[in-house]
Amino acid sequence: MQKKAGRAASSHLSRLKPVEIDPLAEYGLPSKGEKRLLSLKTQENYYSKIAEKYLAFCTNAGDRDGLQRQFALLTLSDPNGLPSPPPDAKAADLSQILSALRKLREGIVASKRRDDFAAQVYLFAIRLGILSHSPETYHPSLLYLLRVIHPARNLTSVELQEVAGYLVLDAACRRGNVAEAYALRNKYRLHDAKVDGVLRALAQDNWVLWRKIKRSIDGHRSRLMEFAEPQLKAHILKAFARSYLSVSLEFLETQALASWSELTGQYGVGWELSDGRVVIRKIHGRA
Repeated sequence: MQKKAGRAASSHLSRLKPVEIDPLAEYGLPSKGEKRLLSLKTQENYYSKIAEKYLAFCTNAGDRDGLQRQFALLTLSDPNGLPSPPPDAKAADLSQILSALRKLREGIVASKRRDDFAAQVYLFAIRLGILSHSPETYHPSLLYLLRVIHPARNLTSVELQEVAGYLVLDAACRRGNVAEAYALRNKYRLHDAKVDGVLRALAQDNWVLWRKIKRSIDGHRSRLMEFAEPQLKAHILKAFARSYLSVSLEFLETQALASWSELTGQYGVGWELSDGRVVIRKIHGRA
């Protein structure tokens, strides 16, 4: 009887499916002792797996709006700078891709690789990091690409203008340093009318110019602009408070590029909404 029970248990275990290990989780961080990612061939194979995972993520997200929603859902809160997987499965996949890119970037740095492949990986990390609002991914990648890879390999003029534009916008929009942004613009001889317009809008608190540029700019630069949007919206809301007694809700939402719930929740607007009109100030008669 014991032999039969043993055979039955063995037969049951043999029918269990093997545990599937995600290929992106196969390697650890080189900074934590992972040596395999120092191999140039292993780096290239790992990058192929990252690209496959990202392509699957884009396919599963559906159309462009769905893809943008997934990027918007991603939040980063890990103290080590790694993405924390949110509840949404697709956004968790994106978080894992960013983690894998960090491992690969560390492998490239440790192996002192500065060829076309290294440039390609860093460009991908920068673009994806920007779309994901992950400064921990794109900012160090920008600096390493410009300071280390570019002097050794020379980016094309188009690539150099692209990444220099990102660095300028990051300085102005995320870090709030417009003076540094202008210095970086001059250092890299950036010629980009829309980036210049963003800097001008920030320097002047010009919400009208800001909105005009944001409607016409590409997705990556638009995502960088979003870092500075709360301060400009706060400025325009103060202008509304000074200039209007009441406005229609539609007009307010259109001008502020925000819904009523966002204005009251995120921006703390305390105005009253009544029959489609927003009462900003009330004039009290003399007693």
